Amino acid sequence: MNLDPVPGGSRGEPELLYVNFNQDNTCICVGTTFGYQLIGLNSVETNLTILHDSFKENSSNKEETYLVERLFSSSLVAVVTQAQKRKLKLCHFKKATEICSYNYSDSILALKLNRQRLLVLLETSLYIHNIRDMKVLHTIRDTPRNKNGVCALSIDSEKNYIAYPSSSQTGEVQIFDAMNLKAISVIGAHDSVLAAMNFSQSGEKLATASEKGTLIRVFSVPDGTKLFEFQRGVARSVTINSLAFGYDDMFLAACSNTETVHLFKVAEQPSEPTTEDSSSSGWMSYVGKALMSSASYLPSNMSDVLTRSRHFSHAKLESASAKNICAVTQTTKDRVPLLLVITADGRLHVFSFDPKDHQKESKLLKCHNVLDLPPSDDVPDAGTTSQQPHHQGGLINQPLPTHPSDLPSGSNEPSSRDDDEPPNLYSTKT
Repeated sequence: MNLDPVPGGSRGEPELLYVNFNQDNTCICVGTTFGYQLIGLNSVETNLTILHDSFKENSSNKEETYLVERLFSSSLVAVVTQAQKRKLKLCHFKKATEICSYNYSDSILALKLNRQRLLVLLETSLYIHNIRDMKVLHTIRDTPRNKNGVCALSIDSEKNYIAYPSSSQTGEVQIFDAMNLKAISVIGAHDSVLAAMNFSQSGEKLATASEKGTLIRVFSVPDGTKLFEFQRGVARSVTINSLAFGYDDMFLAACSNTETVHLFKVAEQPSEPTTEDSSSSGWMSYVGKALMSSASYLPSNMSDVLTRSRHFSHAKLESASAKNICAVTQTTKDRVPLLLVITADGRLHVFSFDPKDHQKESKLLKCHNVLDLPPSDDVPDAGTTSQQPHHQGGLINQPLPTHPSDLPSGSNEPSSRDDDEPPNLYSTKT
């Protein structure tokens, strides 16, 4: 989530430029006017851990970080600075080593990573890299203008899909197979231009929202069948900044530029309520069934209104924020479901919710300021035409690391082996 600069805690402190969760919500990637930080979330309900601070590693070089993304819990980080928005750098953050870099024909608007692919989004094109060696596998050119960088990449290695707007006038979504490098389908998701989208953890569902911000829809991937339609609200149009599925694909969170964060349940609804449900719900159950039954006789637009679902739960922030980003995860120890929300001022709100209690407001457990965290102790290792990007760096023809044990320990230039270099570090042979 790109932000207008947000001042730090005091004069001389860094300002927030970018913030995002990594693919499995174990880390926050924070870009500031001083550099970037990686913040661990293993004990997010109580405290945060600074895993890496680029400014602390090199205080003589303040690089305003415009984009930063970490590959799961590995040491591989993709970075774009404010001064060079057309240049992508891949770094080994634990060794403070730049592995390689690429220059593109226009400013980079978004980066998406999974264990197979790295997606670089420009305003009118997308570059698909093989993350193992950073070769450009495919370029999608002349896409509709996408100045807000709206796109999504599935984190599942088998269902490896890309979604991006296929129209600058309506809410059509193009689904592209990132492994076989071919377009699969186009989904007519909304009448208005797309504002946000995201895949489920399994890669089997895609959630979308338009600039109007009243409806959120969930489609099956890749065929594009509409599975769910959720109504965020009707009183006012809002800007939805973030959509996030939970760890088990059961819940979908949506946050906007308002103080309310919505949580929807993404699960199949029974066609008929059980006897127990009917007797306990009484008159409301009868009304609900009558509405659902009558919906099939109405015009499709009226039928959709009757069958839309409202949120399962919601959370309240202290105030509205220009941009928010959310994630659904769980505590490491007790597996308590958590809703995480980062606001534009750099505050991480940690809410708990009961997955069985409908309509109950989520409970605020903790609020952290990511710009004002106490320093952490040392953290142990965690688990070519002019249109083509121009590569710099010597390791581009070697497999890039995707797991901590595979990461390089030397310079980003190739050199002769010595006793300190792990054997066959870049070889595909074992």
